[in-house]
Amino acid sequence: MIEPSHIAELAARYAEKSPQDILKLAFEHFGDDLWLSFSGAEDVVLVDMAWKLNRNVRVFSLDTGRLHPETYRFIEQVREHYSLPIEILSPDHARLEALVREKGLFSFYKDGHGECCGIRKIEPLRRKLAGVRAWATGQRRDQSPGTRSQVAALELDAAFSTPERPLYKFNPLAQMTSAEVWGYIRMLELPYNPLHERGFISIGCEPCTRPVLPNQHEREGRWWWEEATHKECGLHAGNLIHKG
Repeated sequence: MIEPSHIAELAARYAEKSPQDILKLAFEHFGDDLWLSFSGAEDVVLVDMAWKLNRNVRVFSLDTGRLHPETYRFIEQVREHYSLPIEILSPDHARLEALVREKGLFSFYKDGHGECCGIRKIEPLRRKLAGVRAWATGQRRDQSPGTRSQVAALELDAAFSTPERPLYKFNPLAQMTSAEVWGYIRMLELPYNPLHERGFISIGCEPCTRPVLPNQHEREGRWWWEEATHKECGLHAGNLIHKG
């Protein structure tokens, strides 16, 4: 087990290491207790690298109920490609029903995405991570200059840890660029979401995602009606905490 007091030292030591080295560190300390978060292009690279190190790797994905049809098919394609179970997390039905009954299906355009994301994404993730010791994400530093530029190879999860139960968070792809991610996908002919061929780069829920124009940053296609520097749904709220 990694001591919480050693995380900063390990993060510095692994800052320039390969994604595989970071995953090896995670598996060395957590083995089959490490969970991978899966949704997008980066995550299929993460799954591929982890699966080649540990065929028992455990993967989950958030089903908000508002994903594109292409995204649902992509998740299933990855499941079949690796013969790997992917645990699908769903929102609490009662909370979601109450939100929609009170505010309709598109309240986030008026009052921000926080409440909807809280019910559809944060609560299911919190429920999952409450019983998890370590997880790995496909976050990269170049995804969002405003919130992800300082993503560490390893950290204590600032959003979901508790004093009684520290949650370790690995970001093996932190220093990879978008070009490197796509080079890896094409070289190994990995599955990917066909929406990428239609100008979608960062893909979330269908009502909150749109294609980006040339020279726009990838996160500009997410929650485009909101202030640009806080484009995190809350899954990685620690990025905003670190940003101050």
